[in-house]
Amino acid sequence: MATMKGIQPHLPSTIANTNGHRKIYANQETAIDFRPHRKTSSRSNRLAESLSHLLHLHVEPPAQKSLHYTNENFKIEDKHNTPVMSPKEDISGKWREIHGGYEWDNLLDPLHPCLRREIVKYGEFAQATYDAFDFDSFSEYCGSCRYNENRLFDKLGLNKHGYKVTKYIYAMSHIDLPRWLERSHLVDKWSKDSNWMGFIGVSDDNEFRRIGRRDIVVAWRGTVSPSEWYEDFQRKLDPIGHGEAKVEHGFLSIYKSKSESTRYNKSSASEQVMKEVQRLVQFYNARGEEVTLTITGHSLGGALALLTAYEAASSLPDLHVSVLSFGAPRVGNIAFRDELHQMGVKTLRVVAKQDLVPRMPGLVFNESLQKFDDIIGTLDWVYTHVGTELKLDICSSPYLKHGFNVSGFHMLETYLHLVDGFHSKTSTFRSDARRDVALVNKTCDMLVDELRIPHFWYQPANKGLKCNEHGRWVKPIRDPEDIPLPTSQTHPCN
Repeated sequence: MATMKGIQPHLPSTIANTNGHRKIYANQETAIDFRPHRKTSSRSNRLAESLSHLLHLHVEPPAQKSLHYTNENFKIEDKHNTPVMSPKEDISGKWREIHGGYEWDNLLDPLHPCLRREIVKYGEFAQATYDAFDFDSFSEYCGSCRYNENRLFDKLGLNKHGYKVTKYIYAMSHIDLPRWLERSHLVDKWSKDSNWMGFIGVSDDNEFRRIGRRDIVVAWRGTVSPSEWYEDFQRKLDPIGHGEAKVEHGFLSIYKSKSESTRYNKSSASEQVMKEVQRLVQFYNARGEEVTLTITGHSLGGALALLTAYEAASSLPDLHVSVLSFGAPRVGNIAFRDELHQMGVKTLRVVAKQDLVPRMPGLVFNESLQKFDDIIGTLDWVYTHVGTELKLDICSSPYLKHGFNVSGFHMLETYLHLVDGFHSKTSTFRSDARRDVALVNKTCDMLVDELRIPHFWYQPANKGLKCNEHGRWVKPIRDPEDIPLPTSQTHPCN
């Protein structure tokens, strides 16, 4: 196989912003249709309308694309008999470039196939935190993971990636609870304070040889309802670390909150993660292996990923730390961004052009104000994004509806579909994209109707009810091995 630089001899086409970070755009400009979607709530409509005025977005309805089955590029019937994954390649000699060693120069436009597969891999880890989450407000385990650590990847079909879960992460908050915390209708539930927020895993021996190092992954769950971001933001910056760095108050509360009176958060999410990461680093370093930490998350999970990276890089300065986020908001101020850069944290943000969440907080007061530094000085209260941006466009895919859909634009499966189809900003959607298009509609209505994929189709059979021996439909008792246990009772494995 040719070397990475040999495969991509041309420099990427980039658009530099005022702070020197690069933005990579997909192939089409977008005109967003703000006419209310039939499944969009009235509050979301009002939010969209107000944001469109504030951001001066172009509101001319885009021309809808038809999906032509006779077109060889997009013949769905042919794809039904093809694998949903491209063959894995040995990246042991170039993992540093893929994980930002050179800030992804020459890898984003066109998007290198090996990098694309790695982005999808980590994105599917983040998606697992939604797919396994118990959203059922009538369940006594609402807010927990539906499977235990040893069964998670097997149940979700993720064993193909060659990782194993070593620990679950639980979080709570001391602020007024944002609505990403599902509330059970039952008085007696597994936890009144905490939610399952993600997991820590590590690559197995086969994956270790393929990727050239022992990779620890931390995957964070995001918000349940993206349309509620506007109300959930606290819009207050709190200090982190020992310098001038500050981060959003609500994010930090979720990451750091704990209470002795709780079952699952006697230690904070931060303490849970760092204890396990340090244990794994020591264990594999003692075996003479090179170890990396890759943190991923979508939406709120992307914000928590940056907080984890900041803490890990501070306490383990020799560890290679990278962040791969999807649809993540701004997290902290300019000093926070600069400290992450100084500590060597590599961050790749995947952003959909039409998604509103990455524009918040700091809709108006953000990194763009840096160009006025000579006049107003450095502002430590201004929110700013971190790292390199891969910007995608909903309109680049012939499979997606282009009317305004605030939730659909933000869904992680929409992001993974766009990544899988993106080649470069000047080319059309990849005809050989492998990922199953039907996954996009798991929890939204984004696929064009010609595909005949049901909306919101991902749910337990019969919505979780089972017919008992008497012929009555009842909620089943959860398998004992999948009942959550307080973290003090779990036993980590190597």
